[in-house]
Amino acid sequence: MHEVKLSDGVVTLSPLHLADAEAHLSGEDEPLVRWLNGGPGTRKGVEAYIRHCQEQWAAAGPLRAFGIRVGAVEALAGTVDLRFAPEGLAPGQVNVSYGLYPSWTGRGLATRAVVLASRYAAADGGQEAVIQVDPEIRASVAVAGRAGFVPAAPPAGGKDVTFAWYVRDLRALLRGDG
Repeated sequence: MHEVKLSDGVVTLSPLHLADAEAHLSGEDEPLVRWLNGGPGTRKGVEAYIRHCQEQWAAAGPLRAFGIRVGAVEALAGTVDLRFAPEGLAPGQVNVSYGLYPSWTGRGLATRAVVLASRYAAADGGQEAVIQVDPEIRASVAVAGRAGFVPAAPPAGGKDVTFAWYVRDLRALLRGDG
């Protein structure tokens, strides 16, 4: 697998590896389980997901899952995922989802990770990034705003109206406007 590594000097993004399974399991909390994982993780389930992510990277598939890493040892602080052309989004839109483990929140790391992931998505042909978030989770809404996303209406006829939508023009990143 080709190793992608993105950094802004504080946060480093790189694909998940099997060695990340333990840190991920110990970092899970209720919001991560509810919104990102779909249920409490098990060692077997997390390792299967990481293998799936690695296969997606190897095949240049629509999922690009990054570990959010911090410090010289690149400790795993959370994840940020890009999904190119997911169901319910228009061609050129890329879904961005993110989560930090509780011990890493409140430091601006998620915002940095979303910005780095958005730059990657722009360079890989994405035209617009979309964040769908529960509006009650103020920290996640704040990340979207700090990362340059603006509120948007979900598409008409969308299945899930419980999420607030935020978008960012990725082409502006490539032009240097964003």
